[in-house]
Amino acid sequence: MTTAVALIVAAGRGQRFGGEAPKQYQPLAGRPLIRHCLEVFAAHPLIAAVAAVIHPDDRDRYAAAAAGLELLPPAIGGATRQESVLNGLESLEALAPDRVLIHDAARPLVDSAIIDRALAALDRAPAAIAAVPLTDTVKRATGDDDPMVAATVDRARLWRAQTPQAFRYADILAAHRSLAGAGLTDDAAVAEAAGLPVALVLGAEENLKVTTAADLSRAERLAAGGPLEFRTGSGFDVHRFGPGNGVMLCGVAIPHDRGLEGHSDADVGLHALTDAILGALGAEDIGSHFPPGDPRWRNADSASFLAFAGERVAARGGRIIHLDVTLICERPKIAPHRAAMIDRIAAILGLPVGRVSVKATTTEGLGFTGRGEGIAAQAVATVALPVDH
Repeated sequence: MTTAVALIVAAGRGQRFGGEAPKQYQPLAGRPLIRHCLEVFAAHPLIAAVAAVIHPDDRDRYAAAAAGLELLPPAIGGATRQESVLNGLESLEALAPDRVLIHDAARPLVDSAIIDRALAALDRAPAAIAAVPLTDTVKRATGDDDPMVAATVDRARLWRAQTPQAFRYADILAAHRSLAGAGLTDDAAVAEAAGLPVALVLGAEENLKVTTAADLSRAERLAAGGPLEFRTGSGFDVHRFGPGNGVMLCGVAIPHDRGLEGHSDADVGLHALTDAILGALGAEDIGSHFPPGDPRWRNADSASFLAFAGERVAARGGRIIHLDVTLICERPKIAPHRAAMIDRIAAILGLPVGRVSVKATTTEGLGFTGRGEGIAAQAVATVALPVDH
């Protein structure tokens, strides 16, 4: 009986996507992109084992994304995709599978039918790739700067390559070894360069590659099985000054001649953000979930409140599009700490920093903030959710 192993390539950094977390760990319908791939291949009856190739800095992220799945230990990627795939193939040598499917973690919506077709093609060829025929008219441009149409390209027999790409294991391992360092970015190209015939099998338009935030939005709509709706929630919070030598604002400890009074750590910024997200969900407010009279939340880190709100979004199959918080106070000065606040909020929620805004203003000496009696914060959250029919 032939054995097939799936190799999920997830060692890239996703520079075009942006954000602190690589795109393969960005949330899609409440789960990391890579988790979707791992689950599909692990559940397929013809796949005996699944392994991933990951970046050495992503061990913890991968462990969290893969929790609860029976997988082979991950291989560590190299400086290029070709080197990463070779490392992954080498890690499978002790298993000596008959066949291997190589799949990009950035294609989270692969389905079992594509896997079936790719494996079946290996009965007639040593290699096979999922692909879709071109339907749009193709134009060749004159150049990159201010391009003009140079020619219309005949699209007949042109296909767009996808993954998974399936291979007889011994053949593709030998091909990668012999062509190491050739700079090829596609495993089918490695097979072609080694003289291996490559069959084409039908992929799917839904099997898209997530490269940009717009791609992720499209994947969200597809994963949700229908359209998304965009909701906005607002939050507002106030804490008075009291004894102390520092304040917590948006998850950052800031030295100050006073502290803020509150049952938790009195982080007015994170409280307003939490309420804004809960408001977008229609999920009551922070006091309903974390009552101020409950001793469990005495001196609690408000990051746990914000993380809870983020988890509620993920549980609904949604994602946070943007957060904007304004801190209102005369002192302390916010500007020196703004970047750290943005980084902290983004880290708590697993968001790109470009989706978080922190601003500050004063009330020109007017009102309780103008008199230096406390700090206020107001926040707005934009959330995408599957339409609830």
